[in-house]
Amino acid sequence: MARPITLFTGQWADLPFEEVCRLASGWGYEGLEIACWGDHFEVDKALADDTYIPRKLQTLAKHDLKVWAISNHLVGQAVCDNPDERHKAILPERIWGDGEPEGVRRRAAAEIEDTARAAAKLGVGTVVGFTGSSIWHTVAMFPPTPEAMVERGYADFAERWNPVLDVFDEVGVRFAHEVHPSEIAYDYWTTVRTLEAIGRRPAFGLNFDPSHFVWQELDPVGFLLDFRDRIYHVDCKDTKVRTGDGRRGRLSSHLPWADMRRGWDFISTGRGDVPWEDVFRALNSIGYDGPISIEWEDAGMDRLQGAPEALEFVRALNAMQPPEGAFDAAFSSD
Repeated sequence: MARPITLFTGQWADLPFEEVCRLASGWGYEGLEIACWGDHFEVDKALADDTYIPRKLQTLAKHDLKVWAISNHLVGQAVCDNPDERHKAILPERIWGDGEPEGVRRRAAAEIEDTARAAAKLGVGTVVGFTGSSIWHTVAMFPPTPEAMVERGYADFAERWNPVLDVFDEVGVRFAHEVHPSEIAYDYWTTVRTLEAIGRRPAFGLNFDPSHFVWQELDPVGFLLDFRDRIYHVDCKDTKVRTGDGRRGRLSSHLPWADMRRGWDFISTGRGDVPWEDVFRALNSIGYDGPISIEWEDAGMDRLQGAPEALEFVRALNAMQPPEGAFDAAFSSD
């Protein structure tokens, strides 16, 4: 099961695409999970300019890299969200427009549809991203949140995303939603409910990123086993939990990343609390053979150190293959 190891370029989009290719190739990555921001992959240009995608592929080939997935988290977030100044900071101006919320949501949905078309043109079968959520702000359940309001949130998600997924079906591309706080599916049971809301249609699957599980006290291995048919992509990011002193809580007190008063932090892969060996054993068990993408996020560590170190850590685990026969076969006299 030769799964390629890729680097997600989202945290590197301040660098030119060519430079990220040079770095990743030099470290030994086999490909990139290309972010749809910065100059890494621009959806509008990919569809408008017939030379755009060939030039991207030429740059990848120059550095002996391939691409299996592109990611459009930032625009996807706006499809179901209640847009505000945070969204304005991350969205292209043509998506934000005048900032009128429904207009932003509709333009974002159209851009995700175009992302599917651009992915197909690139020869890629998976788009990774977020969905946003009209009900995330109710997660504390106060003021008291009626069940009907929650139901409307899932209905809103289905109403907005089913037409988007129709386009994914038309072009033969799948959407891999990253289960993540602030999204419509952020833990185990919300994932169940999200899949049910769209009739478990095959165009919608999951991007497995266990860093979002451990600080919520969720079991990433059990998640893999239960949603094995929906694991369309895998990101490797780690989390360090530091609660237990009576002051640092799970919600992290609106403190910035790497502030040691936080209850948890994203941390470079292999340095946190994700049970990585069990995760890779589970990936082998469910037969996942897609890319393993390293998403480097660590506000307390230089990325030029973290990215190659994480690659070596993941490469050793990824090389662990199931045996061809039972380990106790030699005990038998047959």
